[in-house]
Amino acid sequence: MIIGILNRKGGVGKTSLSTNLASALCLSGSRILLVDADPQESALDWQASREGETLFPVVGMAKPTLHKDIPDLARNYDHILIDGPPGINDVTRSAMMACNLVVIPVQPSPYDVWAADETVKLFTEVTIYNDSLKGLFVINRKIKNTALGRDVASALGDYPLTVAQTAITQRVVFAESAASGLSVLELAPQGPASHELNALVAEILSLQ
Repeated sequence: MIIGILNRKGGVGKTSLSTNLASALCLSGSRILLVDADPQESALDWQASREGETLFPVVGMAKPTLHKDIPDLARNYDHILIDGPPGINDVTRSAMMACNLVVIPVQPSPYDVWAADETVKLFTEVTIYNDSLKGLFVINRKIKNTALGRDVASALGDYPLTVAQTAITQRVVFAESAASGLSVLELAPQGPASHELNALVAEILSLQ
């Protein structure tokens, strides 16, 4: 399965979600490749800050030929995740064309709901060429004990994409693990963040 974590809006937690979803899949026994398609190379920086062996390879491929290059790579892995760039550009479009599933992280903010519009428009365009493409909104960095996550999920219901039942709550453990090049599942495997990530992975795999 080729999964793109894509959103035109920056700062929605694409890299955090990409690295942690990749880790969850890898720790469940899957062969994983993470493609860093963001020119800022945050996923590569995350990998470089790690001591010892990595769970899975991370490669930088911020280029508009991803849809041509990735199918060959896919033969060697169970799943490929693409950490996409901010904005709508040729790299984003190519990444989306390569995917089986597009995961769109959205923070619990009306600004994020409004910004999702362009990503959904691109998704709709790409389905003309990739009619099996699926899309999934994920509420990311949800604030605990607030109604914002529920309200955003309701607002996203106006779009023709599914909203994941599992939301990822904002927690300090995400920053603590990233600083060491680790995933949340390695730093706090029994913590609530790890349980949320595993639940989200189960939802994603059910869409295969």
